This record gives sequence, C-alpha cells and structure tokens, in this order.
Amino acid sequence: MTSTLDAGVVDVCRAYLALADRYEPGLVQGLYLQGSVALGDYRPGVSDIDFVTVTSRPPDPRALQAVHAALRRTHGGTDFDGLYVREDDLRRDPDLVPSGAAVHEWQVEAVSRFERTLVTWHVLAQGGVAVRGPAAAELCVHTDWPALAEATRENLAGYWTTWRNRTVLGLTGTSDWATAWGVLGVARLRHTLAAGRVTSKTEAAAYALETYDRRWHRIVREALRIRTGVGEPQYGNSVRRQVDVVRFLSHVLDAD
Repeated sequence: MTSTLDAGVVDVCRAYLALADRYEPGLVQGLYLQGSVALGDYRPGVSDIDFVTVTSRPPDPRALQAVHAALRRTHGGTDFDGLYVREDDLRRDPDLVPSGAAVHEWQVEAVSRFERTLVTWHVLAQGGVAVRGPAAAELCVHTDWPALAEATRENLAGYWTTWRNRTVLGLTGTSDWATAWGVLGVARLRHTLAAGRVTSKTEAAAYALETYDRRWHRIVREALRIRTGVGEPQYGNSVRRQVDVVRFLSHVLDAD
C-alpha cells in the first residue's frame, strides 16, 4: 500500500480488506481508490473515500452487507463509497457494463448503476491508487474523452442549471455545504473541459481565480475556504453569500 496515502485512508482500506477476506475469501482481487484520493485532493473530515473493487466472481450481497456494516461500526466517520466490478468491465464503455453491487453512504445495493460512469473510469485511468492488485495503468481502463466532454456539457445544462434554479427559489439552503458544492461543482466542470481531463475541486478554485473576473473571487475563496478549512470567512451574511453563489453559477453556466 502506497506510503503517500493519508493514514486514515490506509487504516480504512486495511480494515476493509481484512473484513472482505474474512467474509468472502478470494473475492477481492483488486482494490483501487478513485475520486479525491486519485486526484490528490483528499481532505480528512471532508472527503469520502471512493473505491473500485475488482472481484473474482459476483459477490454475495449478504456478505457485502456484513462487510460494510462491520466497517461502519469501526470506521464510520468517513463514507467508504464505491462499486464492485470484474476486471473486464473496466475495459468496456461503462454504459455497456451491467448493473452490479455498489455501496453509497454505507447502504449496499445488489444491483446499482452507482459510479458506473465515464467519470469514474477516467479518474481511475488518470490516477487510480492501487491498494491491492496491479497498478491502475495496467488495467487498460476504457476512456473516451469526446463522450466525457459531451456528458460534462450536458451535466452543466441539466443538473447544474436545475440546481441553480432551485437555489434561486431558496430550495437548496444557505449552508457551507451548498456554497462549496455549487461554486466548486460548476467551476470543476468548466476546468475539466478546459484541461481535457477530470480535475479536482481545489484545482478548479485556482482555475476560477485565474479565469474569471475579480468580482467573483470573493465567493470562490469562500468555497475554497469551506473545502480546505483554511482561511477566514469571506462573508458575515449567509443571504449575501447565497446571492453571490447564484450569480456565480449563472455566470459560469451562461458561458459559451
């Protein structure tokens, strides 16, 4: 296991593998970390641990429930979210990969589409961290940048436009979480399109500060502060902050 991983991440992975080997011996051929860990943006206490488990056979849902329930009892402070696939599945377009077992917020689903997306495949190919098994680069993970770029544009036009509209109506709240999620979410997608690779939220904040007019810097710095836990609050009024979130989202979403 790589020594550069956060100690808490290492501890969770070791506990998970021990439990998996106890309840389903021989099932886990490979354990790979994607998401913020693979992108170099993992923040203890903020980030989830996102995993892809490569299996030797279809897993027994009851055994998976036992594994993740036991892991939650001992390491429940950080969500351990991910999916179970066969190695051959990673070499195919994820849209063509059948649904399978996945875990989200500690809930095991025997048949799920969770994280079976091009984003997951690309992040795994870019920088997936091998905890067990060969290096991620040896997996020959399927990637398709034109398709991912188109899906990213659709995400901006669909999910994020709807999210912005709900924020205008006051349906998403004025929380720290909503501020960081909205500002860094849309900035990350724009940065991903500009960079030609999946980028992290912290990278996206730096991109936004370099790319967008200074009038947007305050809300970007506020979102980055929430993400990293570093720095002083940029706002004393949550309503004023929410107004700037909406305006920033509108500016980014309306860009060509």
